[in-house]
Amino acid sequence: MKVTKEKTENSQAYLTVEMDPTEVEESMEKSYRKLVQTKRVPGFRVGKTPRAIFEKYYSRKNLLEDALDDLVPEAYRKAVKEQELEPIANPQIEVTQTEPVVFKAVVPLKPTVKLGDYRQIRVTPDAPRETGDKEIDEVIERLRHSNATWEPVTRGVKSGDLLTLDIASDVEGKPFINQKGAQFQAATGTTFPVAGFSEQLVDMKKDEEKEFDIHFPADDPRTDYAGKAVKFKVKVNEAKEEKMPEVNDDFAKQIGQELATAAALRERIAAQLKEQATEDARLAFEDKVIEAAVEQSQIEFPEILTDSEIHNLIDQRFRTRQEFESYMKATGKTEEQLHTELHEELESVAKGRVRRSLMLGKVADEEKIEVAPSEVDADIERMLKNAENNREALSKSLNTPEVRESIQQRLLTRKTVERLTEIAKSGEPKKEEPK
Repeated sequence: MKVTKEKTENSQAYLTVEMDPTEVEESMEKSYRKLVQTKRVPGFRVGKTPRAIFEKYYSRKNLLEDALDDLVPEAYRKAVKEQELEPIANPQIEVTQTEPVVFKAVVPLKPTVKLGDYRQIRVTPDAPRETGDKEIDEVIERLRHSNATWEPVTRGVKSGDLLTLDIASDVEGKPFINQKGAQFQAATGTTFPVAGFSEQLVDMKKDEEKEFDIHFPADDPRTDYAGKAVKFKVKVNEAKEEKMPEVNDDFAKQIGQELATAAALRERIAAQLKEQATEDARLAFEDKVIEAAVEQSQIEFPEILTDSEIHNLIDQRFRTRQEFESYMKATGKTEEQLHTELHEELESVAKGRVRRSLMLGKVADEEKIEVAPSEVDADIERMLKNAENNREALSKSLNTPEVRESIQQRLLTRKTVERLTEIAKSGEPKKEEPK
């Protein structure tokens, strides 16, 4: 076996491995002895077919492929050991030729991080944004909507009404949306299920039926429908209009029993807005400090870390398989198309998150920041504070080694960010002594 390390970049080693023909032949012989016991060849008992005839019947190519399934992984392990590499995950392997057998392997290695002079970073925090009557009124308006009631109407449909519809539709004879008793809020300007649908419902009355055609935009992301016409037949079974509560003392008590007056509600909203503005300013300041530290660092890492982070982001966006399938259906894309699109969309964000994580980990090492088991215990106790009926079960799940490690890592990241922001505000602080 001949191993050549072509290059090492971005924490990935690129190997080319050429197998010795003798090794390949030995592996093929093993595969033949295994397969001949299960594969039947006309005219021979199972296990008794000579190899030459067996290869002719099942093909030498298939026999070689079976042999490589065992041979390549073992050869890879030997190659990595010979080159004194320490992979952090499985490699990408491609067999590039078979006479002789040659395969290439991209080996993911431990990331490397060279910090800049982060102790010289200085960032001035921005003042929290101003909040006033306008912002308070916007919150109250949202509360009115969330506490509104819906009352049936006999007039024609208006934008904003909540409708119960029977819908039948097709695109070039193929079913599109077909549902009885569908709940739909008519809102002019919306594009669901297709732009112009809500507008067609305006002025319709209860029990009225209507047929109409709408064309999908030529650039509609649902490529199977782009530019095509959808034929709708719609019946309005019921229409309801939103009745929002008046802003008075009773409304305030509805929001919170401790709120005696509308004025008290406004005061609480003002305090919450101020608190949120302060928190947003803190997070924005932290982002600037972290980005400054990343910017002056030299960070290399293998692509597999980016791919892993992309998967995490997708899992955060679609919490269940059902959500993913619903989105896939809505966009008219295959699973492969959607994964490719999401990979392209999230790649930059994922790389940024990986860089941040690696930089913060290196700073934690440099500053000797640690998280004691007692700190993990305290954080778990905080999470259990409001648990009542399921406290014992929740405590058990939070104290598994995997969850405790996750909590420890989160606390370590928080302490590291706090150290960086302290430096950026006022200069280099004293290092924290390990506990």
